[in-house]
Amino acid sequence: MKIALVAEWLDAWRGGAETSTLEFVHHIMDRGVEVHVFTRSRPSPAPGLHVHTISGASMSRTRRSITFTHRVEHLLQSDSFDIVHAISPCRHADIYQPRGGTVAETIERNLALLKWRPARRLKRYANRLNFKQRYTLALERGLLGGADKPLVVAVSDYVVRQLKQHYRLPDERIRKVYNGVDPDDSTAQERARHRAAIRKEFSITDRGCLVLQIAHNFRLKGVQRWMEALALLVKRGRTDVRSLVIGKGDSERWHRLAARLGITEYLTFMGPSTRVREFHHAADMVVHPTYYDPCSRVVLEAMVAGLPCVTTRWDGASEVIADGVQGFVIDDPGDVSVLADRVDRLRDSHLRQQLGRAAAALGDRLSMARHTAEMLSLYEEMLVAGGALR
Repeated sequence: MKIALVAEWLDAWRGGAETSTLEFVHHIMDRGVEVHVFTRSRPSPAPGLHVHTISGASMSRTRRSITFTHRVEHLLQSDSFDIVHAISPCRHADIYQPRGGTVAETIERNLALLKWRPARRLKRYANRLNFKQRYTLALERGLLGGADKPLVVAVSDYVVRQLKQHYRLPDERIRKVYNGVDPDDSTAQERARHRAAIRKEFSITDRGCLVLQIAHNFRLKGVQRWMEALALLVKRGRTDVRSLVIGKGDSERWHRLAARLGITEYLTFMGPSTRVREFHHAADMVVHPTYYDPCSRVVLEAMVAGLPCVTTRWDGASEVIADGVQGFVIDDPGDVSVLADRVDRLRDSHLRQQLGRAAAALGDRLSMARHTAEMLSLYEEMLVAGGALR
């Protein structure tokens, strides 16, 4: 089977969608699929992986994206593929899988960050003047509503709802293949070693409650909300709580906010890290009060590592969490008191262990191997149907 996979970016440091795409590529290659990737990135060489790196000559980032789209479409017509699988919007796709969710929902949830209604109206007006946003939205609308209609693969029920709400896609145009992550196969000895080393590095006692947050887009993923919730906990005397924030959104602004909230000694900004799994083993829970996530890898990876998570209903990963069983799901990312309450409840080590075991028990259901098998089954189904599923 010869597959063309279109993803404008394939750099894991950019976020969960790119990381998931890379993992998926390696899984289908292990199953004997010939994979041709069309991207602006330069992924690490891998035996059997055909990388077509496409760059734009324009100085404008938006124009480079437009050039990428046009050049990919031209190249796809010059070769023959069994399936064209697009992660980024691309005409001529057989399958469109918006791992980052729909452009339309991304715009709406970024507006939700603004609590003041006039500010939201002003931002919505400003969006109309944003050429890149108008272009990507028009490209997605054209792809989903045009004559060449691809089958759309959603990574969660949340994305299914987006497709129906924003584009009125009928059920027959949509398939849900729930997101997946690779398992945490670390031994008990490795976990204990990581826990001891990291807690020693940050002067956290074994009785201390270590809360981990992982985010690249600090505003959208609710870092400020967690900082405000941590300040509430400290005011309540919960001084055993410490937090590490991992991600590339760190800046002086966030350090000033921590100082104003009085939590500087309780919270550390780590910047990006390649040791996320080790930090999972050191932590007691993960908080992810996100305003928008199609299906967060942050939460899924924490769960397979055996950590309870606190996330929001605006995260597709919340669909596998029964509230109070594998973690907690809150309705409003801005409800700081509820977030603080759920973390406070998880200070109970017995409850944490109970919820962590229940989360880890979902490992097979959350695996990238399962996700890959379902996607390959869909490929085969489309080939047998001769494209009639589109």
